[in-house]
Amino acid sequence: MPKVSQEYMESRRNMITDAAYKVCLRKPVEMVTISDVIAETGLSQGAIYRYYNGLDEILADIVTRMRTDYNIIDRMEEIISDKSLSLEELTYQVCDCLADTMETHLMDIQKINFDLGVLAINEPERAAKIMAGIKGRGNLEYLGMNAYPRLIEGALNIGYKPVGTPEEIGQFISSAYSGIEKYCIMSACYGTGTAKGKADPKQLFRTLAKSIILLLGGNAND
Repeated sequence: MPKVSQEYMESRRNMITDAAYKVCLRKPVEMVTISDVIAETGLSQGAIYRYYNGLDEILADIVTRMRTDYNIIDRMEEIISDKSLSLEELTYQVCDCLADTMETHLMDIQKINFDLGVLAINEPERAAKIMAGIKGRGNLEYLGMNAYPRLIEGALNIGYKPVGTPEEIGQFISSAYSGIEKYCIMSACYGTGTAKGKADPKQLFRTLAKSIILLLGGNAND
């Protein structure tokens, strides 16, 4: 019986997070309310609070599930462990992987990630509370601790002369990624942006790859 009860509770929690996820796709996360979730699920407020202490706990579970659905770590591990790749090839493949994943999830997971970033700027204490409830390792955390250092280490090992310190290059990569994400989301989900036409993640990440290679002292010719 305890096993059945636990499975039932997990099923109900999944149903609630599914509903909240759908709401987050329609509205900026910062504007989502517990009333939205109640309306989406058809449950009473009391029923929602039987499984969650509040909206932020639900959002934390959504991000935890997103980290499973939007997982590039296995693919990145394959790329960075391939010793046959030159530094330039490695950089292009890393950025191509980021572009493919962003393009696939631009209207769903990327949109929610972007919204959560906005929430973190406007409500840092609330964002910290949500982050504290998230389980698992995020893609950006992995990139910062594994992929980016591998690129810089590779450049130094083959005698390239980077034009900046590892810290400066790492900060550039992170800020450039955030800028691409923001530009693509604003263009695809909110219809804003200064450039004409639809943002193309593959083209943008290809340019980022060339920039990284040049910063590392390599040859950016395709």
